[in-house]
Amino acid sequence: MSRNSIEGKVVLIAGGAKNLGGLLAREFAQSGAKAVAIHYNSDATKAAAEETVAAIKAAGAEAVAFQADLTSAAAMEKLFTDAVAAVGRPDIAINTVGMVVKKPMAEVTEEVFDQSCAVNVKSAFFFLKEAGKHLNDNGKVCTIVTSLLGAYTPFYAAYEGLKAPVEHFTRAASKELGERGISVTAIGPGPMDTPFFYPAEEKEAVAYHKTAAALSPFSKTGLTDIEDIAPWITFMVSDGWWMTGQTILVNGGYTTK
Repeated sequence: MSRNSIEGKVVLIAGGAKNLGGLLAREFAQSGAKAVAIHYNSDATKAAAEETVAAIKAAGAEAVAFQADLTSAAAMEKLFTDAVAAVGRPDIAINTVGMVVKKPMAEVTEEVFDQSCAVNVKSAFFFLKEAGKHLNDNGKVCTIVTSLLGAYTPFYAAYEGLKAPVEHFTRAASKELGERGISVTAIGPGPMDTPFFYPAEEKEAVAYHKTAAALSPFSKTGLTDIEDIAPWITFMVSDGWWMTGQTILVNGGYTTK
């Protein structure tokens, strides 16, 4: 079994029921993964999780789904230990979990800030912690952040500001886990054509985002499509393993650092 292929590997995806996570889960199974464990957050996503599990099994891989609110260290530890018990120690761990907040700073309440911090910062930190504890040697870890990390813009302080720590977590984890051959990266998509994007944006903002990337005219939506991001993640957790400790903005020329 090559360290650089998907074939024969065990994969864990937080937020793996639908959208980008669901696409990755299906594609890993089709690429010969031994098993794919997916996480989903709420009952509203249960049906999508069951569909994804069925698709994984149809592709010939083992599949299991776990429901959890991952904003506590205990819940994150349980996700990893349950996944290990069900399908074995993961070789690949991907965290797609996130919460978009678009508000002027003056309108961000303490409750909203704390919730965003729990989802975007705390869960990301403890995902990396548990990945480091439970991944096989020569494993791969990737966290989804945002291309707003390269933007100079108002209204996203409680989102991009609370994704920014993941860059530092990624660098630290890559140094700490490198002696075991584990690579750690983060991918920052541009605004993606998913149900998470539209409720956070006004009509005018949606129109702007659909034209903001250099390659927008060549996208089917003008936005970043999940099919544009999946190959990058797949590469980073397979042949691209030598890239570690990096946050890469993948957005068709929407923002850059």
